[in-house]
Amino acid sequence: MTDVTLDKTPVDEVPVPSAPLRQPRLPRWAPFGLAVLAAALGCGIGLAAGLDSRIQWGLIAAVLYVAITFSLTTAVEGKRQARDRLATSVVWVCFLIAVVPLLSLIWETVARGSKVLDNTFLTHSMNGVITLQPGGGAYHALIGTLEQIGLASLLAAPIGLLTAIYLVEYGTGKLAKAITFFVDVMTGIPSIVAGLFVLAFWIIYLDMGYSGFAGAMSLAILMMPIVVRSTEEMLKLVPNELREASLALGVPKWLTILRVVLPTAIGGITTGVMLAIARIAGETAPILLLVFGASSINANPFDGAQSSLPYYVYEQWKLGNEASYDRAWGAALLLIAFVMVLNLLARGIAAWKAPKSGR
Repeated sequence: MTDVTLDKTPVDEVPVPSAPLRQPRLPRWAPFGLAVLAAALGCGIGLAAGLDSRIQWGLIAAVLYVAITFSLTTAVEGKRQARDRLATSVVWVCFLIAVVPLLSLIWETVARGSKVLDNTFLTHSMNGVITLQPGGGAYHALIGTLEQIGLASLLAAPIGLLTAIYLVEYGTGKLAKAITFFVDVMTGIPSIVAGLFVLAFWIIYLDMGYSGFAGAMSLAILMMPIVVRSTEEMLKLVPNELREASLALGVPKWLTILRVVLPTAIGGITTGVMLAIARIAGETAPILLLVFGASSINANPFDGAQSSLPYYVYEQWKLGNEASYDRAWGAALLLIAFVMVLNLLARGIAAWKAPKSGR
């Protein structure tokens, strides 16, 4: 009788065919290398096709980059990873398309505005200056801008702050809904509408005349809804436990708002106000209607025509000669620098207040 030997090897010890645990991946430098390749192919195709515009070369390179990335990732990593890389590539291409015009604008403004932006430009006006010749400055326009923005802030910031406090702390019923609705409407109105309103009421109906204060009122109308919205969101971030603890100690509600709520949210409120100021600093349409423009220095915003940086840029560009073009670019660079300083100041205040609020 033949003996049959059975294999008594445990099932757990049966060798299993090894399979790769990691899928193949493109190297980390692949996106950069593909971008260089796509740029080279885009330039080559543009030259071969006789395209003069560098923008067309860039668009061709962007399309090639997305297509090559998707095809190569599909072949190496599979369709699932290819879709992920496709989405990432499209986002990066859209980001570059959005950033390139901005960088081009900044480069052009700095290159052309820096030629006249010196101490003379910042300390002299256009009074008595022949517009066809170099010289003069934007001191009168800078004074007008600072005064108009300062008056607009004095008008809009307290009203916006009090309105936001009412909506968050007290607002209930139809009145609060109506205020919220009109704030939303004011957020979307064109700046020229605010200028026409002040022109009709202040200058035509009341016959008060053109002045920097008239321009400041129109800027305040544009600034107010931004202050209300930003302050409202900051007040909503204050924990209710702080309010309840203060009220439990017998502190009145108005004093709780003044001593607890506002100090907690002061960093975000200040940032919102600074960003609102930066928003109105470059408004041109209402200024054209209301301040009327002046070539000399007028430090009184309540009496007589006054200039501003946006109006000065428009005025110099309208003259249509090389010297006025240079002055317009210099004022534009000064305005961009002013807005950038306000934005950086707002960011700094937010960063300075953030660690304290988190303790």
